Amino acid sequence: MNYKILGDSDCPLVQISLLSGETVKLERGSMAYITDVELEGKMNSNKKGLGGVLGAIGRSITSGESMFITHAKGTSDSAVIGIAPPIPGKIHCLKVDSSQQYRLNTGAFLACDESVDYTMKSQDIGKALFGGTGGLFVMETQGSGDVLVCAFGDILALKVTPDRPVTVDNEHVVAWDASLNYNIRVASGTFGFTTGEGLVNEFHGEGTVLIQTRNIHNLADAVRPFLPTSTGN
Repeated sequence: MNYKILGDSDCPLVQISLLSGETVKLERGSMAYITDVELEGKMNSNKKGLGGVLGAIGRSITSGESMFITHAKGTSDSAVIGIAPPIPGKIHCLKVDSSQQYRLNTGAFLACDESVDYTMKSQDIGKALFGGTGGLFVMETQGSGDVLVCAFGDILALKVTPDRPVTVDNEHVVAWDASLNYNIRVASGTFGFTTGEGLVNEFHGEGTVLIQTRNIHNLADAVRPFLPTSTGN
């Protein structure tokens, strides 16, 4: 993927250059501007026909992602498209191939090469009930190429080794090596009432976890007292 990250570090966007006939996949609604680019919304499924419709619906219900994904195709060798994530923060490129794949948290995906796809990997019922990483299923990349992910705030990489597991608040997880094992549990007390923390992901094995430095739900809680409330007649 031939791309540039433009703008400041807090609110960047990505400009992707396309050759004629070249296609990238985008998160639905992320387009900011285009030149010589054709956009097409497709069902978010690898299957065609009724199976594709049901597959897209299933992905939406079980993972919280959109039923549709946007395909952007260049119509000249100087085609460009600008895309922007819905929240302020960093944009990061993940390189995937036969030896390296990732699992993505809900809302992290922004764009990828046409040669990259993803599948939905089922979680055990305990992880699904706790949620925070896609519910019943999580997105796992496949193929080779670039995947752009976005975060609220900055993105930091945490190393996990067999002798040093890493525990991360669910709301801060962006992506992690698909080879890592993880458990979802309550941080402490009764759903964190004693510490203010909620659910956490505990990663084991050898690999990397990408985290975001801000938590959008904490921001919402901080702003809520200052928002006007409606009063009944």
